[in-house]
Amino acid sequence: MLRACIIDGYVDEPTCLGVPPYISPYPRYISGAIQKHDKKNIVDYFTIDQIRNNIDLLKKLEKYNIMITIAGVSVPGRYLSGYPASPNELVKFFKNIKNPIKILCGPGAKYGFGMGGGKKTRDIPIENIFDVTIKGDCEIFIHNFLKNNFDKSTNTKITRKNSHDIHEFAKFGSNIVKKHPNYTDYFICEIETYRVCSRSIVGGCSFCSESKKGAPDFRPINDIVAEIQNLYKNGIKSFRLGNQPCFFSYMAKSAGRKEFPEPNPDAIEELLSKIRSVAPKLRTLHIDNANPGIIARYPKECEKIAKSIIKYHTPGDVAAFGVESVDQDVIKENNLKADEKQVFSAIKILNKVGKKRGYNGMPELLPGLNFLFGLKGETKKTFEKDYEFLKRIVKSNLLVRRINLRQVIPIKDTKMYETGNKLVLKHKKMFKSFKYKVKLDIEQILLEKMLPQKTILRDIYTEKHDGKLTFGRQIGSYPLLVGIPGVYKLGMFLDAKIVDYGYRSITAIPYPLDINNASREALGAIPGIGKKRVNKILLNRPYNNNGEFLDIFDDKELKQTIIDYL
Repeated sequence: MLRACIIDGYVDEPTCLGVPPYISPYPRYISGAIQKHDKKNIVDYFTIDQIRNNIDLLKKLEKYNIMITIAGVSVPGRYLSGYPASPNELVKFFKNIKNPIKILCGPGAKYGFGMGGGKKTRDIPIENIFDVTIKGDCEIFIHNFLKNNFDKSTNTKITRKNSHDIHEFAKFGSNIVKKHPNYTDYFICEIETYRVCSRSIVGGCSFCSESKKGAPDFRPINDIVAEIQNLYKNGIKSFRLGNQPCFFSYMAKSAGRKEFPEPNPDAIEELLSKIRSVAPKLRTLHIDNANPGIIARYPKECEKIAKSIIKYHTPGDVAAFGVESVDQDVIKENNLKADEKQVFSAIKILNKVGKKRGYNGMPELLPGLNFLFGLKGETKKTFEKDYEFLKRIVKSNLLVRRINLRQVIPIKDTKMYETGNKLVLKHKKMFKSFKYKVKLDIEQILLEKMLPQKTILRDIYTEKHDGKLTFGRQIGSYPLLVGIPGVYKLGMFLDAKIVDYGYRSITAIPYPLDINNASREALGAIPGIGKKRVNKILLNRPYNNNGEFLDIFDDKELKQTIIDYL
């Protein structure tokens, strides 16, 4: 019998997210490979945050035969519920652990560690830290490593023969989710649908590692459904169909032969309907990446796919567009996937189908826009063109769920690695100024259009306190940050009504508001109620009914405003 432990240092890749509340496929498939080898094998699971919060856990790691660490970031991100492990942390935590065979896998092992936008990935000093560094597919290596009786000469670059290779691992590893500290309420499983961008045949984008993995390899529909069914049986209610470069291209016709293959609406309809049949009471079903070049080239097919998504998903869904830039020179230099006209067309298509508000208060399905700076060919005009494009979206009364402005992480084995961070450093001030202008002139305006004041948002999960403010989010793709005035119990779901806006977040108060128990902060957040009125409300509590409460105000318009929050 083998004793193994998995340390989840969290991953963030172009097509995969594993930072809480997400769990990536990595730990599930690795656990499945160990269980498939022998059902009697014991597999434990810890997150890097558990180790950060309880350093005594390190002593327990000595009892295992093997220790597998998953880590690495290849795209810059912002996080609230956890932060990916840094290379310095891995050295600090694991350098003195002697007994288990220590294995490193994930993007950190393959490409080195990205430590922030604009910085090249770098290797960590693995001498005397990790015994094995996996360059290929972790679960395949682990399966072979165990079969070979811990032979360290086992091929570390081995990869899957095809997508069906992971079917059994996904099945056997689904129960590892129960050992995650977020299990079960605030927890979402990233589900892999396929690998490799169809544009790999033309080299893909200059900065992306996805095109290095070969030709597109779609997981069979029944394999994906079986994985979700097993996770659902293990208590998981939230899923994101991510870990792919473009959901609209799943099972696309001529994939691997055409740069922009024709989408397959029937296959996606079948996939989504079968997911709903095996997980009928799911809480969240969202997608992730979408190629605007595909949507613009096949508008009818993609409109049909969008309607299927809305039919089976949960509202608040986001199709993340890898726009990167609308500057034609940058597009050409970096072999980007769509030009300005195509991106705008794709935004219009999703607005047409997905703009309607769903039951949880969020629009059904909107695009998210990812811009990337520091790419080859970038000049001052690049920032001007990107800004004018965003202004055009506002003027056209279109909505986008989010605008993500990042600086490129040059990854090894990509064309961008040769350019490095020269332009990031050169344009540092322009990037900072651009971000400020977008916040000021674009993001808040779009947020107010998307979610007017008094909109009710359902099922906000409280995550963090900051003074007398509680932050929470809904579960899903790129959830909106909600600041709730007052100190509320963490780890609970509540409904809230919007009262105000930040640049990328909103302020909302619990709805309906219990006036006799509401906090001073919540009362003060109601539009029109100032400090003096809050004091008056508190002095006259309790109230027997709403009418008695409203009688303390003379302003009729204010009374009507207040009624809407009670």
